[in-house]
Amino acid sequence: MTLTTSAPQYQAYVAEMRKIADLRYASAVLQWDQETYLPEKGAAIRSQQIATLSTMAHELFTHEKMGALIENLRSLATLSATEKNNVERSWEDYQRNTLFEASFIHELTMTTHEAFHAWVKARENNNFKLFSPALKKIVLLKQKEADILGYKDHPYNALLNDHDKGATVALCDTIFNNLKKPLHDLIQEVKAKHEPPAFMNAFMEKTQQWDAGIDLLKKMGYDFGAGRQDLSAHPFTVNFNARDVRITTRVDEHDFSNMLWSSIHELGHALYEQGLPIEQYGLPLGEPASYSIHESQSRLWENHVGRSKAFCDFLLPHLRFYFPTVFKEVETDHFYEAINRVSPSFIRTEADELTYHFHIMIRYELEKLLITGELQVEDIPAYWNEAYKKYLEIDVPGDDQGCLQDVHWSHGSFGYFPTYSIGSFYAAQFHHFAEKSVENLNQHISQGEFEPLLLWLNKEIHCYGRQYTSEEICRQVTGEGLNIAYFLDYARQKFSNLKS
Repeated sequence: MTLTTSAPQYQAYVAEMRKIADLRYASAVLQWDQETYLPEKGAAIRSQQIATLSTMAHELFTHEKMGALIENLRSLATLSATEKNNVERSWEDYQRNTLFEASFIHELTMTTHEAFHAWVKARENNNFKLFSPALKKIVLLKQKEADILGYKDHPYNALLNDHDKGATVALCDTIFNNLKKPLHDLIQEVKAKHEPPAFMNAFMEKTQQWDAGIDLLKKMGYDFGAGRQDLSAHPFTVNFNARDVRITTRVDEHDFSNMLWSSIHELGHALYEQGLPIEQYGLPLGEPASYSIHESQSRLWENHVGRSKAFCDFLLPHLRFYFPTVFKEVETDHFYEAINRVSPSFIRTEADELTYHFHIMIRYELEKLLITGELQVEDIPAYWNEAYKKYLEIDVPGDDQGCLQDVHWSHGSFGYFPTYSIGSFYAAQFHHFAEKSVENLNQHISQGEFEPLLLWLNKEIHCYGRQYTSEEICRQVTGEGLNIAYFLDYARQKFSNLKS
């Protein structure tokens, strides 16, 4: 894994960046272990270990010698276009990171990792009050972070920009305001009027589901030589380099879709990470473009592929092999309708493609109020339950199926949730052009041939790393910026043709 360049200064920069990356990814390994295998009594020391590594990485990257090295490289005429891009992205990162004292990084890291364990306990006990003290600390730190970063118009802009460069409250408000009515009207038109078919909630043994899931991931292109799948309370993807990308899922023996589409969602993330250029390890061009583009990949595979009619032609025989009794008499059309059933529900990760975005809107509006201080942490459950009644017309039965269902706040990931919807809209736009570009795409998918689509995504999106912003990638692939009309057209065409 080498980079050729005529500039010794650039080689010195690469060496330093990879040293910093080694520390960050070592910390990521500990975080992965924390959410998968860490024994309960190891939690306190683990938080300290992760905080130590994160602080060391921050101190190395923000050292004045590193700043001088990057700044000198910016004026070096002999760098290639790729090298210049890495340097410019690193300069942006350096300017941002030097705003933070090492003590702040240490405090935030310690607080979030302690909060994760509080969240797990609160969720297990269906009691938000067990998480509330830790979350209060995180909210205060995220408010402070927004102030340190600086912002225009709204403090939440600072946090949004961290997840998707250029994203703002004004942009998100416009997107969601333009989406609410047409989405609500479509949901009312196609909302299920009957209970789901029996096979959707049939008992399927955990080990069999696991084996079926692993086999499916292999067939869809996940490289198990460069990754693995494990169980966790909340599914996630983590990478340590493009040759070590790990995913997690969860299993419900009375709801096979819980594991199946969670695994496919994380597969989309993992295929993106495995498609990043390994020679750019430790450098910006070896990292994903943004969280919105990342979510575009997971949502594209989960929905545009994983819930398509073509995919059902492939998936149903796969399920019959592992669960012959359950799926023996199920026909493809009936299966397709069942997995695309539109019905308001409590859990975001299990929501259908349409109601999903109201789950995101609720979290987005709530986070804005928390960051401005207009909503207090202890008032979250009441706000949450009222919003679910207003938007989805359902009564939340408890905190575990309500405001404790997501792990994100325990990680300090404020400003992340909007990327799920924005990523979904990018996904619809990208998939529209993939169908135009990849000959017989649906026929390939129906036959279990996923490589043509994956190669197209590798070429059009994955290989560039952070070379382009979300909007720049979108314009390169589709000829225009984000346009939610692609999603609305796709949704109307798909769901209006489904039986309720």
